Amino acid sequence: MTNSIEEIEHHDVIFVIGSNTTETHPIIALRMKRAVRKGATLIVADPRKIDLVRFARLWLPLRPGTDSALLNAMMHVIIREGLIDRTFIDARTEGFEALRESLLDCSPEWAADVTGVPAGDIVRAARLYGNASHPGIYYTMGITQHSHGTENVFAIANLALMTGNLGKKSVGVNPLRGQNNVQGATDMGCIPDFLPGYQKVAVPEIRRKFEKAWGVTLSDRPGLTATDMVKAALSGTIRALYIMGENSVLSDPDRDRTIRALQGLDLLVVQDIFLTETAALADVVFPAACFAEKDGTFTNTERRVQRVRKAVEPPGEARDDARIIAELSGRFGFDLTYDSIEDVFREAGRLWPALAGITYRRIAKTGLQWPCPTRDHPGTRYLFKGSFPRGRAAFQTVRFRPPLELPDEDYPLLLSTGRHLFHYHTASMTGRVESLVRIEPKPYVEISAADAEALGILHGENVRVSSRRGAIELEARISARPIKGVVFIPFHYRDAAANALTHSALDPLSRIPELKVCAVKIERVAQSTATTRQKED
Repeated sequence: MTNSIEEIEHHDVIFVIGSNTTETHPIIALRMKRAVRKGATLIVADPRKIDLVRFARLWLPLRPGTDSALLNAMMHVIIREGLIDRTFIDARTEGFEALRESLLDCSPEWAADVTGVPAGDIVRAARLYGNASHPGIYYTMGITQHSHGTENVFAIANLALMTGNLGKKSVGVNPLRGQNNVQGATDMGCIPDFLPGYQKVAVPEIRRKFEKAWGVTLSDRPGLTATDMVKAALSGTIRALYIMGENSVLSDPDRDRTIRALQGLDLLVVQDIFLTETAALADVVFPAACFAEKDGTFTNTERRVQRVRKAVEPPGEARDDARIIAELSGRFGFDLTYDSIEDVFREAGRLWPALAGITYRRIAKTGLQWPCPTRDHPGTRYLFKGSFPRGRAAFQTVRFRPPLELPDEDYPLLLSTGRHLFHYHTASMTGRVESLVRIEPKPYVEISAADAEALGILHGENVRVSSRRGAIELEARISARPIKGVVFIPFHYRDAAANALTHSALDPLSRIPELKVCAVKIERVAQSTATTRQKED
Protein backbone atom coordinates (compact mmCIF):
# COMPACT_ATOMS: atom_id res chain seq x y z
CA MET A 1 0.00 0.00 0.00
CA THR A 2 1.25 3.49 -0.77
CA ASN A 3 -0.76 4.72 2.21
CA SER A 4 -1.81 3.44 5.64
CA ILE A 5 -4.76 1.53 7.00
CA GLU A 6 -5.67 4.29 9.44
CA GLU A 7 -5.99 6.75 6.54
CA ILE A 8 -8.94 4.81 5.09
CA GLU A 9 -11.32 6.53 7.48
CA HIS A 10 -10.23 9.94 6.16
CA HIS A 11 -11.04 9.37 2.48
CA ASP A 12 -13.88 11.30 0.92
CA VAL A 13 -14.11 8.77 -1.94
CA ILE A 14 -13.10 5.09 -1.82
CA PHE A 15 -12.84 3.23 -5.13
CA VAL A 16 -12.71 -0.56 -4.69
CA ILE A 17 -12.07 -2.58 -7.86
CA GLY A 18 -11.42 -6.30 -8.10
CA SER A 19 -11.61 -6.84 -4.34
CA ASN A 20 -14.24 -8.66 -2.28
CA THR A 21 -12.95 -6.73 0.70
CA THR A 22 -15.47 -7.72 3.36
CA GLU A 23 -14.71 -11.42 2.88
CA THR A 24 -11.01 -11.41 2.00
CA HIS A 25 -9.82 -8.44 4.10
CA PRO A 26 -12.58 -7.97 6.70
CA ILE A 27 -10.60 -5.66 9.00
CA ILE A 28 -9.84 -3.32 6.10
CA ALA A 29 -13.51 -3.47 5.17
CA LEU A 30 -14.50 -2.36 8.68
CA ARG A 31 -12.40 0.78 8.15
CA MET A 32 -14.16 1.39 4.83
CA LYS A 33 -17.57 1.05 6.46
CA ARG A 34 -16.55 3.54 9.16
CA ALA A 35 -15.43 5.95 6.44
CA VAL A 36 -18.84 5.64 4.78
CA ARG A 37 -20.54 6.36 8.10
CA LYS A 38 -18.37 9.48 8.36
CA GLY A 39 -19.56 10.64 4.94
CA ALA A 40 -17.21 9.01 2.43
CA THR A 41 -18.56 7.92 -0.95
CA LEU A 42 -17.88 4.29 -1.84
CA ILE A 43 -17.62 3.07 -5.45
CA VAL A 44 -17.41 -0.70 -6.04
CA ALA A 45 -16.48 -2.22 -9.41
CA ASP A 46 -17.04 -5.99 -9.40
CA PRO A 47 -18.88 -8.61 -11.49
CA ARG A 48 -20.58 -9.84 -8.30
CA LYS A 49 -22.86 -7.95 -6.00
CA ILE A 50 -20.49 -8.50 -3.12
CA ASP A 51 -21.42 -7.55 0.44
CA LEU A 52 -19.53 -4.26 0.20
CA VAL A 53 -22.03 -3.08 -2.40
CA ARG A 54 -24.55 -2.62 0.43
CA PHE A 55 -22.47 0.34 1.59
CA ALA A 56 -21.71 1.77 -1.85
CA ARG A 57 -23.25 4.77 -3.53
CA LEU A 58 -22.34 3.29 -6.89
CA TRP A 59 -21.89 -0.29 -8.07
CA LEU A 60 -20.24 -0.89 -11.44
CA PRO A 61 -21.08 -4.51 -12.42
CA LEU A 62 -18.45 -4.98 -15.10
CA ARG A 63 -17.83 -8.17 -17.06
CA PRO A 64 -14.77 -10.11 -15.81
CA GLY A 65 -11.57 -9.05 -17.53
CA THR A 66 -12.76 -5.60 -18.66
CA ASP A 67 -11.25 -3.52 -15.84
CA SER A 68 -8.84 -1.54 -18.05
CA ALA A 69 -11.68 -0.52 -20.37
CA LEU A 70 -13.62 0.85 -17.40
CA LEU A 71 -10.57 2.68 -16.03
CA ASN A 72 -9.64 4.13 -19.42
CA ALA A 73 -13.17 5.45 -19.88
CA MET A 74 -13.12 7.05 -16.43
CA MET A 75 -9.85 8.78 -17.35
CA HIS A 76 -11.37 9.88 -20.69
CA VAL A 77 -14.14 11.64 -18.74
CA ILE A 78 -11.71 13.15 -16.21
CA ILE A 79 -9.62 14.64 -19.01
CA ARG A 80 -12.66 15.82 -20.98
CA GLU A 81 -14.13 17.58 -17.96
CA GLY A 82 -10.89 19.19 -16.81
CA LEU A 83 -10.56 17.23 -13.57
CA ILE A 84 -6.85 16.45 -13.99
CA ASP A 85 -4.23 17.95 -11.67
CA ARG A 86 -2.12 19.83 -14.21
CA THR A 87 0.32 21.15 -11.59
CA PHE A 88 1.09 17.64 -10.33
CA ILE A 89 1.36 16.25 -13.87
CA ASP A 90 3.81 18.94 -14.97
CA ALA A 91 5.95 18.78 -11.84
CA ARG A 92 6.11 15.07 -11.10
CA THR A 93 5.23 12.95 -14.15
CA GLU A 94 6.13 12.23 -17.76
CA GLY A 95 4.31 10.78 -20.75
CA PHE A 96 0.93 12.37 -20.13
CA GLU A 97 0.35 13.62 -23.67
CA ALA A 98 0.85 10.13 -25.11
CA LEU A 99 -1.64 8.80 -22.56
CA ARG A 100 -4.13 11.55 -23.39
CA GLU A 101 -3.90 10.66 -27.08
CA SER A 102 -4.47 6.97 -26.35
CA LEU A 103 -7.67 7.75 -24.41
CA LEU A 104 -9.41 9.81 -27.11
CA ASP A 105 -11.50 6.87 -28.32
CA CYS A 106 -12.18 5.43 -24.84
CA SER A 107 -15.56 7.06 -24.40
CA PRO A 108 -18.04 5.92 -21.75
CA GLU A 109 -20.28 4.66 -24.57
CA TRP A 110 -17.44 2.51 -25.94
CA ALA A 111 -16.68 1.18 -22.48
CA ALA A 112 -20.36 0.44 -21.83
CA ASP A 113 -20.36 -1.96 -24.80
CA VAL A 114 -17.17 -3.64 -23.55
CA THR A 115 -17.89 -3.79 -19.81
CA GLY A 116 -21.67 -3.91 -19.61
CA VAL A 117 -21.64 -0.94 -17.20
CA PRO A 118 -24.03 1.86 -18.25
CA ALA A 119 -22.20 4.85 -19.72
CA GLY A 120 -23.91 7.20 -17.27
CA ASP A 121 -22.56 5.26 -14.31
CA ILE A 122 -19.04 5.40 -15.76
CA VAL A 123 -19.34 9.17 -16.04
CA ARG A 124 -20.67 9.37 -12.50
CA ALA A 125 -17.78 7.30 -11.13
CA ALA A 126 -15.24 9.46 -12.97
CA ARG A 127 -16.75 12.65 -11.59
CA LEU A 128 -16.88 11.31 -8.04
CA TYR A 129 -13.23 10.27 -8.14
CA GLY A 130 -12.03 13.26 -10.15
CA ASN A 131 -13.67 15.82 -7.85
CA ALA A 132 -12.56 14.18 -4.60
CA SER A 133 -9.89 15.79 -2.46
CA HIS A 134 -8.77 12.56 -0.74
CA PRO A 135 -9.73 9.52 -2.83
CA GLY A 136 -8.16 6.11 -2.35
CA ILE A 137 -8.05 3.14 -4.73
CA TYR A 138 -8.08 -0.41 -3.34
CA TYR A 139 -7.66 -3.59 -5.34
CA THR A 140 -6.63 -7.22 -5.03
CA MET A 141 -6.32 -10.24 -7.30
CA GLY A 142 -9.48 -9.40 -9.22
CA ILE A 143 -7.19 -6.88 -10.92
CA THR A 144 -3.93 -8.82 -11.13
CA GLN A 145 -4.94 -12.41 -11.96
CA HIS A 146 -5.46 -11.80 -15.66
CA SER A 147 -3.39 -12.25 -18.80
CA HIS A 148 -3.27 -8.43 -18.82
CA GLY A 149 -3.11 -7.91 -15.05
CA THR A 150 -0.02 -5.68 -15.19
CA GLU A 151 -1.84 -3.40 -17.62
CA ASN A 152 -4.76 -3.19 -15.18
CA VAL A 153 -2.35 -2.00 -12.48
CA PHE A 154 -0.81 0.52 -14.91
CA ALA A 155 -4.30 1.87 -15.59
CA ILE A 156 -4.99 2.29 -11.87
CA ALA A 157 -1.69 4.13 -11.46
CA ASN A 158 -2.54 6.36 -14.45
CA LEU A 159 -5.83 7.32 -12.81
CA ALA A 160 -4.16 8.25 -9.53
CA LEU A 161 -1.33 10.16 -11.23
CA MET A 162 -3.47 12.29 -13.53
CA THR A 163 -5.52 13.47 -10.56
CA GLY A 164 -2.49 14.03 -8.31
CA ASN A 165 -3.56 11.40 -5.82
CA LEU A 166 -0.19 9.99 -4.83
CA GLY A 167 2.33 11.25 -2.31
CA LYS A 168 -0.05 12.74 0.21
CA LYS A 169 -2.17 11.60 3.13
CA SER A 170 -5.40 9.64 2.64
CA VAL A 171 -5.08 9.03 -1.10
CA GLY A 172 -3.00 6.48 -2.97
CA VAL A 173 -2.94 3.18 -4.83
CA ASN A 174 -3.44 0.45 -2.28
CA PRO A 175 -3.12 -3.23 -3.23
CA LEU A 176 -4.34 -5.35 -0.33
CA ARG A 177 -1.93 -8.23 0.28
CA GLY A 178 -3.62 -11.58 0.64
CA GLN A 179 -1.64 -13.27 3.42
CA ASN A 180 -0.17 -12.16 6.73
CA ASN A 181 3.40 -11.92 5.43
CA VAL A 182 3.19 -11.72 1.65
CA GLN A 183 4.58 -8.19 1.88
CA GLY A 184 7.43 -9.39 4.07
CA ALA A 185 8.24 -12.28 1.74
CA THR A 186 8.54 -10.03 -1.30
CA ASP A 187 10.48 -7.48 0.76
CA MET A 188 13.03 -10.20 1.49
CA GLY A 189 13.53 -11.15 -2.15
CA CYS A 190 11.08 -14.00 -2.68
CA ILE A 191 10.57 -12.87 -6.27
CA PRO A 192 12.76 -14.03 -9.12
CA ASP A 193 14.38 -10.82 -10.35
CA PHE A 194 15.09 -9.07 -7.03
CA LEU A 195 17.38 -9.47 -4.07
CA PRO A 196 16.05 -8.29 -0.68
CA GLY A 197 14.70 -4.74 -0.70
CA TYR A 198 13.62 -4.81 -4.37
CA GLN A 199 17.23 -4.49 -5.48
CA LYS A 200 17.60 -5.89 -8.99
CA VAL A 201 19.87 -8.88 -9.35
CA ALA A 202 20.90 -7.73 -12.83
CA VAL A 203 22.50 -4.48 -11.55
CA PRO A 204 26.26 -5.13 -11.03
CA GLU A 205 26.81 -2.77 -8.08
CA ILE A 206 23.84 -4.25 -6.22
CA ARG A 207 25.07 -7.75 -6.89
CA ARG A 208 28.55 -6.88 -5.66
CA LYS A 209 27.13 -5.53 -2.40
CA PHE A 210 25.37 -8.81 -1.65
CA GLU A 211 28.30 -10.90 -2.84
CA LYS A 212 30.55 -9.10 -0.37
CA ALA A 213 28.08 -9.57 2.47
CA TRP A 214 27.44 -13.24 1.75
CA GLY A 215 30.86 -14.30 0.49
CA VAL A 216 29.50 -15.91 -2.67
CA THR A 217 29.27 -15.20 -6.40
CA LEU A 218 25.71 -14.46 -7.52
CA SER A 219 24.17 -15.07 -10.90
CA ASP A 220 23.08 -12.01 -12.87
CA ARG A 221 20.13 -13.86 -14.36
CA PRO A 222 16.63 -13.53 -12.89
CA GLY A 223 15.04 -16.77 -11.80
CA LEU A 224 11.71 -18.23 -12.83
CA THR A 225 8.30 -17.40 -11.40
CA ALA A 226 6.29 -20.19 -9.77
CA THR A 227 4.10 -20.56 -12.85
CA ASP A 228 7.12 -20.73 -15.13
CA MET A 229 8.66 -23.38 -12.87
CA VAL A 230 5.66 -25.63 -13.51
CA LYS A 231 6.07 -25.12 -17.25
CA ALA A 232 9.79 -25.86 -16.99
CA ALA A 233 9.08 -29.00 -14.97
CA LEU A 234 6.71 -30.21 -17.68
CA SER A 235 9.34 -29.67 -20.36
CA GLY A 236 12.08 -31.35 -18.31
CA THR A 237 14.15 -28.18 -17.91
CA ILE A 238 13.66 -28.34 -14.13
CA ARG A 239 14.21 -31.73 -12.53
CA ALA A 240 13.75 -30.84 -8.87
CA LEU A 241 11.57 -28.41 -6.92
CA TYR A 242 11.64 -27.21 -3.30
CA ILE A 243 8.19 -25.83 -2.35
CA MET A 244 7.69 -23.94 0.92
CA GLY A 245 4.26 -23.14 2.35
CA GLU A 246 2.48 -23.39 -1.00
CA ASN A 247 -0.20 -25.91 -1.95
CA SER A 248 0.36 -25.70 -5.70
CA VAL A 249 -1.90 -28.63 -6.55
CA LEU A 250 -4.95 -26.61 -5.46
CA SER A 251 -3.76 -23.03 -5.95
CA ASP A 252 -2.15 -23.20 -9.41
CA PRO A 253 -4.17 -23.05 -12.63
CA ASP A 254 -5.06 -26.19 -14.59
CA ARG A 255 -4.70 -28.63 -11.70
CA ASP A 256 -4.10 -31.75 -13.79
CA ARG A 257 -1.25 -30.02 -15.61
CA THR A 258 0.34 -29.06 -12.27
CA ILE A 259 0.08 -32.61 -10.95
CA ARG A 260 1.71 -33.99 -14.10
CA ALA A 261 4.55 -31.49 -13.72
CA LEU A 262 5.21 -32.40 -10.07
CA GLN A 263 4.93 -36.13 -10.63
CA GLY A 264 7.44 -35.94 -13.48
CA LEU A 265 10.21 -34.46 -11.33
CA ASP A 266 13.22 -36.45 -10.17
CA LEU A 267 12.87 -34.82 -6.72
CA LEU A 268 10.09 -32.89 -5.03
CA VAL A 269 10.70 -31.43 -1.55
CA VAL A 270 7.81 -29.75 0.29
CA GLN A 271 8.12 -27.75 3.52
CA ASP A 272 4.77 -27.14 5.21
CA ILE A 273 2.89 -27.37 8.48
CA PHE A 274 0.39 -29.98 7.20
CA LEU A 275 0.49 -32.81 4.69
CA THR A 276 -1.23 -30.86 1.92
CA GLU A 277 -2.22 -32.23 -1.48
CA THR A 278 1.14 -31.00 -2.76
CA ALA A 279 3.11 -32.46 0.14
CA ALA A 280 1.44 -35.81 -0.49
CA LEU A 281 3.26 -35.94 -3.84
CA ALA A 282 6.67 -35.12 -2.35
CA ASP A 283 9.70 -37.37 -2.09
CA VAL A 284 10.79 -35.50 1.05
CA VAL A 285 8.61 -33.50 3.45
CA PHE A 286 10.10 -31.03 5.93
CA PRO A 287 7.61 -30.44 8.79
CA ALA A 288 7.60 -26.70 9.49
CA ALA A 289 6.53 -24.64 12.49
CA CYS A 290 3.47 -22.41 12.29
CA PHE A 291 3.35 -18.71 13.22
CA ALA A 292 2.76 -19.35 16.91
CA GLU A 293 5.73 -21.71 17.14
CA LYS A 294 8.54 -19.39 16.03
CA ASP A 295 10.11 -15.97 16.47
CA GLY A 296 10.62 -13.32 13.82
CA THR A 297 8.73 -10.57 12.04
CA PHE A 298 5.76 -10.29 9.70
CA THR A 299 5.25 -7.28 7.45
CA ASN A 300 1.61 -6.50 6.76
CA THR A 301 -0.17 -4.89 3.85
CA GLU A 302 0.67 -1.31 4.94
CA ARG A 303 4.42 -2.11 5.10
CA ARG A 304 4.32 -2.37 8.90
CA VAL A 305 7.04 -4.62 10.33
CA GLN A 306 5.68 -6.40 13.40
CA ARG A 307 7.17 -8.81 15.93
CA VAL A 308 6.15 -12.46 16.03
CA ARG A 309 6.91 -14.35 19.24
CA LYS A 310 6.88 -18.04 19.96
CA ALA A 311 3.92 -19.00 22.13
CA VAL A 312 4.31 -22.78 22.09
CA GLU A 313 6.97 -25.28 21.04
CA PRO A 314 6.62 -26.91 17.60
CA PRO A 315 5.18 -30.43 17.76
CA GLY A 316 7.21 -33.53 16.98
CA GLU A 317 10.05 -32.97 14.55
CA ALA A 318 8.71 -29.66 13.22
CA ARG A 319 11.19 -26.77 13.03
CA ASP A 320 10.89 -23.15 12.05
CA ASP A 321 11.53 -22.37 8.39
CA ALA A 322 14.78 -20.48 8.96
CA ARG A 323 16.35 -23.39 10.90
CA ILE A 324 15.37 -25.86 8.19
CA ILE A 325 16.90 -23.65 5.50
CA ALA A 326 20.07 -23.06 7.53
CA GLU A 327 20.58 -26.76 8.21
CA LEU A 328 19.98 -27.67 4.58
CA SER A 329 22.41 -24.97 3.50
CA GLY A 330 25.02 -26.43 5.85
CA ARG A 331 24.60 -29.83 4.23
CA PHE A 332 25.43 -28.15 0.92
CA GLY A 333 28.58 -26.65 2.41
CA PHE A 334 27.48 -23.04 3.07
CA ASP A 335 27.32 -21.96 6.70
CA LEU A 336 24.11 -20.09 7.57
CA THR A 337 24.52 -20.40 11.34
CA TYR A 338 22.99 -17.59 13.42
CA ASP A 339 22.53 -17.12 17.15
CA SER A 340 18.97 -15.81 16.89
CA ILE A 341 16.54 -14.84 14.16
CA GLU A 342 17.18 -11.22 15.12
CA ASP A 343 20.64 -11.62 13.56
CA VAL A 344 18.96 -12.26 10.23
CA PHE A 345 16.82 -9.14 10.61
CA ARG A 346 19.90 -7.03 11.44
CA GLU A 347 21.58 -8.28 8.28
CA ALA A 348 18.51 -7.29 6.26
CA GLY A 349 18.78 -3.78 7.68
CA ARG A 350 22.45 -3.55 6.73
CA LEU A 351 21.72 -4.50 3.13
CA TRP A 352 18.41 -2.61 2.66
CA PRO A 353 18.39 0.97 3.99
CA ALA A 354 14.60 1.04 4.27
CA LEU A 355 14.88 -1.33 7.26
CA ALA A 356 18.04 0.14 8.78
CA GLY A 357 16.22 2.06 11.51
CA ILE A 358 13.99 -0.80 12.66
CA THR A 359 15.14 -2.94 15.59
CA TYR A 360 13.39 -5.62 17.61
CA ARG A 361 13.45 -3.26 20.57
CA ARG A 362 11.72 -0.48 18.62
CA ILE A 363 8.91 -2.80 17.47
CA ALA A 364 8.49 -4.64 20.78
CA LYS A 365 4.94 -3.30 21.18
CA THR A 366 4.03 -1.48 17.97
CA GLY A 367 5.36 -2.11 14.48
CA LEU A 368 7.01 0.45 12.21
CA GLN A 369 6.37 1.09 8.52
CA TRP A 370 9.26 1.08 6.10
CA PRO A 371 11.06 3.09 4.81
CA CYS A 372 12.59 3.68 8.23
CA PRO A 373 16.24 4.52 7.46
CA THR A 374 17.52 5.64 10.89
CA ARG A 375 17.04 4.72 14.55
CA ASP A 376 15.22 8.01 15.24
CA HIS A 377 12.98 7.82 12.14
CA PRO A 378 9.26 7.39 12.97
CA GLY A 379 8.51 5.18 9.95
CA THR A 380 6.74 6.22 6.76
CA ARG A 381 2.95 6.47 6.84
CA TYR A 382 2.64 7.11 3.10
CA LEU A 383 5.01 6.85 0.16
CA PHE A 384 6.21 9.29 -2.51
CA LYS A 385 5.90 12.53 -0.56
CA GLY A 386 7.70 15.09 -2.71
CA SER A 387 9.34 12.62 -5.13
CA PHE A 388 9.26 9.20 -6.75
CA PRO A 389 12.18 6.72 -6.67
CA ARG A 390 12.76 7.15 -10.41
CA GLY A 391 12.35 10.92 -10.31
CA ARG A 392 9.25 11.50 -12.43
CA ALA A 393 6.49 8.92 -12.46
CA ALA A 394 5.78 7.60 -15.96
CA PHE A 395 2.30 7.25 -17.41
CA GLN A 396 1.84 3.94 -19.24
CA THR A 397 -0.43 3.68 -22.28
CA VAL A 398 -2.86 0.79 -21.82
CA ARG A 399 -4.89 -0.60 -24.72
CA PHE A 400 -7.79 -2.79 -23.68
CA ARG A 401 -7.23 -6.48 -24.37
CA PRO A 402 -9.97 -9.02 -23.67
CA PRO A 403 -9.33 -12.21 -21.70
CA LEU A 404 -7.70 -14.97 -23.69
CA GLU A 405 -10.67 -17.32 -23.31
CA LEU A 406 -14.19 -15.98 -23.83
CA PRO A 407 -17.56 -17.78 -23.84
CA ASP A 408 -18.68 -19.54 -27.00
CA GLU A 409 -21.39 -21.99 -28.05
CA ASP A 410 -19.72 -24.93 -26.29
CA TYR A 411 -18.75 -23.07 -23.10
CA PRO A 412 -21.22 -20.19 -22.78
CA LEU A 413 -20.48 -18.91 -19.25
CA LEU A 414 -17.60 -17.02 -17.67
CA LEU A 415 -16.10 -18.49 -14.51
CA SER A 416 -14.46 -16.33 -11.87
CA THR A 417 -12.79 -17.85 -8.82
CA GLY A 418 -11.96 -16.42 -5.41
CA ARG A 419 -12.32 -16.72 -1.66
CA HIS A 420 -15.12 -16.49 0.84
CA LEU A 421 -15.10 -15.38 4.45
CA PHE A 422 -14.90 -18.71 6.26
CA HIS A 423 -11.98 -20.43 4.54
CA TYR A 424 -8.58 -19.28 3.45
CA HIS A 425 -6.65 -20.16 0.30
CA THR A 426 -6.57 -23.97 -0.12
CA ALA A 427 -8.08 -24.52 3.36
CA SER A 428 -5.02 -26.45 4.54
CA MET A 429 -5.53 -24.71 7.89
CA THR A 430 -9.14 -23.50 7.97
CA GLY A 431 -10.38 -26.83 6.63
CA ARG A 432 -9.23 -28.36 9.91
CA VAL A 433 -11.28 -25.92 12.05
CA GLU A 434 -14.56 -27.67 12.85
CA SER A 435 -16.54 -24.49 13.49
CA LEU A 436 -15.57 -23.04 10.12
CA VAL A 437 -16.29 -26.29 8.30
CA ARG A 438 -19.76 -26.37 9.86
CA ILE A 439 -20.53 -22.94 8.35
CA GLU A 440 -19.19 -23.68 4.86
CA PRO A 441 -18.69 -27.45 4.64
CA LYS A 442 -18.69 -28.05 0.89
CA PRO A 443 -17.95 -26.48 -2.48
CA TYR A 444 -20.54 -24.63 -4.51
CA VAL A 445 -21.03 -22.61 -7.66
CA GLU A 446 -22.91 -19.32 -7.59
CA ILE A 447 -25.16 -18.80 -10.59
CA SER A 448 -27.63 -16.03 -11.40
CA ALA A 449 -31.36 -16.73 -11.38
CA ALA A 450 -31.58 -15.94 -15.09
CA ASP A 451 -28.84 -18.42 -16.01
CA ALA A 452 -30.23 -21.08 -13.66
CA GLU A 453 -33.68 -20.77 -15.18
CA ALA A 454 -32.32 -21.03 -18.71
CA LEU A 455 -30.44 -24.21 -17.75
CA GLY A 456 -33.22 -25.69 -15.62
CA ILE A 457 -31.05 -25.74 -12.52
CA LEU A 458 -32.54 -25.83 -9.02
CA HIS A 459 -31.03 -24.26 -5.94
CA GLY A 460 -29.09 -26.88 -3.97
CA GLU A 461 -28.87 -29.54 -6.65
CA ASN A 462 -25.60 -31.00 -7.87
CA VAL A 463 -24.25 -29.79 -11.18
CA ARG A 464 -21.23 -30.50 -13.32
CA VAL A 465 -19.09 -27.50 -14.27
CA SER A 466 -16.74 -28.17 -17.19
CA SER A 467 -14.05 -26.27 -19.04
CA ARG A 468 -11.65 -27.30 -21.78
CA ARG A 469 -9.30 -28.60 -19.07
CA GLY A 470 -11.48 -30.54 -16.68
CA ALA A 471 -14.77 -30.95 -14.85
CA ILE A 472 -15.96 -30.89 -11.24
CA GLU A 473 -19.27 -31.67 -9.53
CA LEU A 474 -20.62 -29.43 -6.79
CA GLU A 475 -23.72 -27.77 -5.40
CA ALA A 476 -25.50 -25.00 -7.31
CA ARG A 477 -26.45 -21.87 -5.39
CA ILE A 478 -28.84 -19.55 -7.18
CA SER A 479 -27.71 -16.13 -6.09
CA ALA A 480 -28.30 -12.44 -6.67
CA ARG A 481 -24.55 -11.87 -6.51
CA PRO A 482 -23.17 -12.77 -9.98
CA ILE A 483 -24.29 -10.87 -13.07
CA LYS A 484 -25.93 -12.82 -15.89
CA GLY A 485 -23.43 -14.91 -17.81
CA VAL A 486 -20.95 -15.13 -14.90
CA VAL A 487 -20.56 -17.92 -12.33
CA PHE A 488 -18.34 -17.96 -9.25
CA ILE A 489 -16.59 -20.86 -7.49
CA PRO A 490 -14.47 -20.51 -4.31
CA PHE A 491 -11.17 -22.32 -4.78
CA HIS A 492 -10.79 -23.61 -1.22
CA TYR A 493 -12.16 -27.13 -1.68
CA ARG A 494 -10.15 -30.18 -2.67
CA ASP A 495 -13.37 -32.13 -3.39
CA ALA A 496 -14.20 -29.81 -6.28
CA ALA A 497 -11.04 -27.86 -7.04
CA ALA A 498 -11.88 -24.75 -9.04
CA ASN A 499 -8.41 -24.81 -10.53
CA ALA A 500 -9.21 -28.03 -12.31
CA LEU A 501 -11.08 -25.67 -14.65
CA THR A 502 -8.86 -22.59 -14.93
CA HIS A 503 -6.28 -22.28 -17.67
CA SER A 504 -2.60 -21.48 -17.54
CA ALA A 505 -2.49 -18.30 -19.65
CA LEU A 506 -0.01 -15.87 -18.09
CA ASP A 507 0.49 -12.13 -17.96
CA PRO A 508 3.59 -11.59 -20.15
CA LEU A 509 5.24 -9.28 -17.59
CA SER A 510 4.24 -10.50 -14.12
CA ARG A 511 3.71 -14.15 -15.20
CA ILE A 512 0.60 -14.25 -13.01
CA PRO A 513 -2.05 -16.68 -14.33
CA GLU A 514 -5.48 -15.66 -15.58
CA LEU A 515 -7.37 -17.29 -12.72
CA LYS A 516 -10.27 -14.84 -12.76
CA VAL A 517 -11.66 -15.61 -16.23
CA CYS A 518 -12.26 -18.78 -18.23
CA ALA A 519 -15.12 -20.24 -20.26
CA VAL A 520 -17.25 -23.02 -18.73
CA LYS A 521 -20.53 -24.85 -19.17
CA ILE A 522 -22.89 -26.13 -16.47
CA GLU A 523 -24.99 -29.29 -16.70
CA ARG A 524 -27.41 -30.92 -14.31
CA VAL A 525 -26.29 -34.10 -12.60
CA ALA A 526 -28.84 -36.91 -12.46
CA GLN A 527 -30.56 -37.90 -9.20
CA SER A 528 -30.28 -34.51 -7.57
CA THR A 529 -31.88 -34.13 -4.15
CA ALA A 530 -32.99 -30.55 -4.79
CA THR A 531 -36.73 -30.01 -5.17
CA THR A 532 -37.23 -26.26 -5.11
CA ARG A 533 -35.79 -23.27 -6.85
CA GLN A 534 -34.91 -20.44 -4.54
CA LYS A 535 -32.85 -17.30 -4.71
CA GLU A 536 -29.92 -16.76 -2.39
CA ASP A 537 -29.21 -13.23 -1.23
